[in-house]
Amino acid sequence: MRYSAEPAYVLHARPWRETSLLVEVLSAAHGRIGLVARGVRGPKRQQLRAALQPWQHIRFDGVQLGELARLSTAEAVDTAPRLGGEAMLAAFYINELVLRLAPRSDPQPQLFAAYARARERVGGEASLAWTLRRFERDLLQALGVGMDLVRDSEGVLLDPAARYRLEAEHGLQRLRSDRGSEDRRSAASGRALQALAADRMPEPEDLGGLRHALRPVLLHHLGGRGLKSWELLGALKRL
Repeated sequence: MRYSAEPAYVLHARPWRETSLLVEVLSAAHGRIGLVARGVRGPKRQQLRAALQPWQHIRFDGVQLGELARLSTAEAVDTAPRLGGEAMLAAFYINELVLRLAPRSDPQPQLFAAYARARERVGGEASLAWTLRRFERDLLQALGVGMDLVRDSEGVLLDPAARYRLEAEHGLQRLRSDRGSEDRRSAASGRALQALAADRMPEPEDLGGLRHALRPVLLHHLGGRGLKSWELLGALKRL
């Protein structure tokens, strides 16, 4: 297969041999693609190397050879947002989620669009926490493992005042009022879930509950193996 002016976002790039890079990209028409970029670490290939940085929107030409494609050329479509601090960590987290969950060579137009929206929001003034919750929701939906955020597992409309635990295989489980504080910390309010379903920013106090409730679902689809970005965030909080 040949790729010609294929639009994609760079997810990850790492050195390979002396002068080359192994690059992972997300494209709309072909999903996640692994690329071998030969000879790009030399002094005369700075422009191409700059286009292959994570978070960059590119168009590339290449030829699929087995599991990986050989990159011919790539050019930046725009200037990637300049990120620092929490925004940079958010971008790392989004890229790591896509790398771990999106299969190779599987068309993902919905995920591609969701990634583009998240990239714009992370580089803007939107709430990072809300941007990440929206992306997690959209990622799961694009991969076909999204959840009904309007009704619980028994088909009952959510109660805004109740709390719910998200289970990847069973949907939303309403918590009884006598459940311990640990269970309640890993749950989200019905009000927050309704806001997420309607793509309406929840109250600030509800965002933390959404994060705690979505993480077990993500961990399930990650095969029980967490993310490096989670470890990094934990280490930064301890510091």
